[in-house]
Amino acid sequence: MIGLKPLKIWFVCGSQHLYGPETLAQVDAQFSEITAALSKDGKLPLEIVQQPVVKSPAEATELAVRANSDPECGGLILWMHTFSPSKMWIRGLSQLNKPFLHLHTQYARELPWDTIDMDYMNLNQAAHGDREAGFIHTRMRLGRKVVAGHWSDPEVHARIDAWMRAARAWDDWQGARFCRFGDNMREVAVTDGDKVAAEMKLGFSVNGYGIMDLVDVMETLADSDVADLAASYENEYNVVDALKKGGDRHDSLLNAARQELGLKTFLEAGGFKGFTDTFEDLHGMETLPGMATQRMMAAGYGFAGEGDWKTVALVRALKVMGHGMSGATSFMEDYTYHMAPGQEQVLGSHMLEICPTIADGKPNIEIHPLGIGGKADPVRMVFNAKLGPALNASLMDMGNRFRLLVNEVTSVEHPDLPKLPVARAVWECKPDFKTALSAWILAGGAHHTAYSNDVTTEMLEDFATMAGIELAVINDDTRLDRFKQDLRTNEIYWHLALGVKA
Repeated sequence: MIGLKPLKIWFVCGSQHLYGPETLAQVDAQFSEITAALSKDGKLPLEIVQQPVVKSPAEATELAVRANSDPECGGLILWMHTFSPSKMWIRGLSQLNKPFLHLHTQYARELPWDTIDMDYMNLNQAAHGDREAGFIHTRMRLGRKVVAGHWSDPEVHARIDAWMRAARAWDDWQGARFCRFGDNMREVAVTDGDKVAAEMKLGFSVNGYGIMDLVDVMETLADSDVADLAASYENEYNVVDALKKGGDRHDSLLNAARQELGLKTFLEAGGFKGFTDTFEDLHGMETLPGMATQRMMAAGYGFAGEGDWKTVALVRALKVMGHGMSGATSFMEDYTYHMAPGQEQVLGSHMLEICPTIADGKPNIEIHPLGIGGKADPVRMVFNAKLGPALNASLMDMGNRFRLLVNEVTSVEHPDLPKLPVARAVWECKPDFKTALSAWILAGGAHHTAYSNDVTTEMLEDFATMAGIELAVINDDTRLDRFKQDLRTNEIYWHLALGVKA
């Protein structure tokens, strides 16, 4: 994936000098064994790097300073093998600016009932030490994930996996640059927001560029490079005859290839991880980029339409979270509904720009009128989405905070759509259509989302914790009365939690 740097997770074990060198040697040996087991076979998405056992306030502080200054450190896993007095962690944790996970485990899975003695108890007392650590984490109001269970448990591995993916996406946002061609779609509220607040809180920047900046780059491209890219489309996709070389619309395919190469050149030169455009600002362009945008998303760039920079950043984050999985993440929009009683469904799509990573099979490459924007007919990929569990996520600027809203859904089969020449997904909402839609509206959810078959609610919960932002989830457990009350309570909590800087 473009722009994805190597990242490592530091594994940290806490103890103290009270136990003496023999016990500390056992702590270190068992810590090494657990590290090796978690690292075995590369099952977790990020490399785990064992750190020296922390036994004093100075060592805890030095650890935090090193973690902060290491660009490859994406976060820490903390575990207290023995009792590690938590006052010695205060100075270090107060400086730490990397996310951390508290792993509440112990070396042995089962107690040796017949032989257990006080030496064993003194060595294997994470039940004691992790509670001391947990208190200071809570006392300091530190956001973190807590995973409890034996380190060999697959469920523990899965929860660490989710956190690592969120940590990688959070790190990817820090210093990320997103490009906005033109401004926000006129008169639209939810796609706009406070870009300064976003950079302060979330770590990425958004800056505007004229669409002619892209046109200027497109005009410098060699015709031969454009033709070569267009030819490659015929090998990758089901291209309609009119667009193939020799077809009467082949020039449109060449234009799509020129748009893609222009976007790639512009974004690479600027170090951007995503972009947005709008059909209301296309001066100098033959048409709104369709297939070019779809291909850029498939390469790992974030995208959203109509100037929606928040969804650009969110699509990029979900793509990073899902890296190494199926890759199925896309920009999406709730477009229209099927409201037959007991069979309610949402038809999701956009004018052109749905990522082919969610496609079920090889996409078709077609050309059709757009009916909006007043430009030439755009080339686009047409396909149905994969079936199965998925989610939609939306990031909104609520004025005094950012809210991340998630709805778990299931992508389902649907009838053919012979007269709808766009990529699309049809899904059923959890817990049900009416509850999900009402909750989404009450939460101020946007019509644009990041849609994924890979990313889970747990990953997004971890991500929201790292970002220090509000999370609202609509799933099988959602009851509308409780959801509304949670939103009211959140208004008070986040107003107080963010303080005067908000």
